[in-house]
Amino acid sequence: MTAVLSTTETLPQQPSFLRRLLANLSGVVGLVIVLLFLVVAVLGILGLTPYPSIEQHPRDRLQAPSATYLMGTDLFGRDVTSRVMEGAGNSLKVALLSVSLSSVVGITLGMIAGFVGGTVDNIIMRVMDIFFAFPALLLALVVVTVMGPGLTQTGLAIAVVYMPIFARVARGPVLAMKEREFVLAARCLGMNPARVLSRHIFPNTLAPLIVQISLALSWSLLTEAGLSFLGLGTQPPAASWGVMLSESRGIAEKAPWLLLFPGLAIMLGVMGFNLLGDGLRDILDPRMRGTR
Repeated sequence: MTAVLSTTETLPQQPSFLRRLLANLSGVVGLVIVLLFLVVAVLGILGLTPYPSIEQHPRDRLQAPSATYLMGTDLFGRDVTSRVMEGAGNSLKVALLSVSLSSVVGITLGMIAGFVGGTVDNIIMRVMDIFFAFPALLLALVVVTVMGPGLTQTGLAIAVVYMPIFARVARGPVLAMKEREFVLAARCLGMNPARVLSRHIFPNTLAPLIVQISLALSWSLLTEAGLSFLGLGTQPPAASWGVMLSESRGIAEKAPWLLLFPGLAIMLGVMGFNLLGDGLRDILDPRMRGTR
């Protein structure tokens, strides 16, 4: 008994998920940027900005960054800092809406296709292939053109584009997992297929799905900015990083800060979620951990 206890006490303990994340440089940098983005976005949603984002100060038009206006003012005398913060909030709304819808629908369809197989699998995946046949941004443009411009419509358009990706990411692990012994045992015991999927298969496919969600959030930020830049996303006077870039095109030489700060916000937001996704991939994938 003593020998057994001694051996047990010397077994190495696996580091916690948070500790592994903090030991990953990409994950740490991405996490810091994402947390900063979330704080700014929440402040923008709550209206806790230096000035109301649509408040105009005609005497202070095109003021360079200063102590009064940290990021300067635009052509209408609106505070750029306040508009960047509100734009972060609108981007967060679109990202959460689009990724929530696309992940729920896409993962459900992918798991059903992989688990049931046969004709059901062929029908679902061929429909997903039709979506894949279109370039992502072009498909988003088509969807938002049909539904009309707006914040909600932009989120729905991005959800339609990203749904097939989630379906394919979910289907692969299910195909491998459904032949495992514990799944076959559950099915032989007469367990309901929905319960087998939710209790035995889904928890074992979370790793790639979590990484994909992080990457999808970065892509949704970029797509929302692109659609808003083209006038099909968030509509003025509401603030959006893409709208701010579009409005500043004609006066960029005179007021370069109008391009600089929204552009930096887009770059940092996309980079943060991408770096966090890379870090999560390294942590959750045993093959990647073994090569680092």
